[in-house]
Amino acid sequence: MSVRSRLHIAMVAPPWFEVPPRAYGGIEAVLYDLVQALTRLGHQVTLIGAGRPGTSARFLATYDEPPSSRLGESMPEVVHAASVARMLDDLDVDVIHDHSLAGPLTALGRTAPTVVTVHGPAHGETADYYRLLGDSVSLVSISTSQRMLAPDLNWVGTVHNAVDVTTFPFQERKGDYTLFLGRFSPDKGAHLAIEAARAAGRRILLAGKLIEPSEHEYFDTHVKPRLGEDAVYVGEADGATKRRLLADARCLLFPIQWEEPFGMVMIEAMACGTPVVALRGGAVPEVVAPGITGFVCDDPGELPVAIEAAGALSPADCRAHVTRQFDALGMARGYEKIYRQVAGDRRPTPVAA
Repeated sequence: MSVRSRLHIAMVAPPWFEVPPRAYGGIEAVLYDLVQALTRLGHQVTLIGAGRPGTSARFLATYDEPPSSRLGESMPEVVHAASVARMLDDLDVDVIHDHSLAGPLTALGRTAPTVVTVHGPAHGETADYYRLLGDSVSLVSISTSQRMLAPDLNWVGTVHNAVDVTTFPFQERKGDYTLFLGRFSPDKGAHLAIEAARAAGRRILLAGKLIEPSEHEYFDTHVKPRLGEDAVYVGEADGATKRRLLADARCLLFPIQWEEPFGMVMIEAMACGTPVVALRGGAVPEVVAPGITGFVCDDPGELPVAIEAAGALSPADCRAHVTRQFDALGMARGYEKIYRQVAGDRRPTPVAA
């Protein structure tokens, strides 16, 4: 019987969506799987977030209902951070894992060390922000490419995002449509996905978040005019609908136009046995195994040929790739090492494994 140290981890979610999310919410989906896996490893987790409890962890709410309609405003983040600070004062924890934006500002006043996963871009003002926080926080990147954008930040490790593969349905036989799933933003390239699918003679379904004014502007200007019988917007997909769409798709189109820090939808698709056809950028080459789980293209003009070639790839190989490289338990073990590293001399209670 092995013995390991049991940690008490305060997990701070952003305020915008519940954990797990009802529909859109990439960070919240990762948090759900991370909390569940850490609990399986024997750790005590206290989750602080908005809305209703939805995990096996103890839950403390800063908002009774997530302020999702106010996404992009600053005050919900600030109020959330202030509430979290009060709650942490009453908790005896070994480490605080903060996924919010404003929360790390209070790290200097915390009695336990703060680990921050950088879920967004590590450049521009975001990098300036974390640079100014200095060693008050220990930063974790979600890809090597993200970390390379700002190598001078106080990084303590890299842990790829992951999923609980067992919660995604595996489907060997696919439908005839291609799929775009994600935010409607110029960075995600939905308009390029439509053009590529059309050039390949394949129908495309588009699903994703359409809430913020900038998303509506992009959709109305660049996506809506391209819709038709062969390009259909199906709305924002909840968890069940997302899995059904991913499992039945010929391939997922991911024609990003920025340095994507990770790209959760890629591993979600592959977990369903669905290959990914993407443009090279950010973490894409770290996630997709070319010629095995999809294709990484250097130019939009290469996408139509890749869409056709994707039909010959093995769904089983796609699933196996995610199981080996991006499973939630592996993610939890990666963070477990970092928690122990930053906790230093704190001596948690031993538990039998």
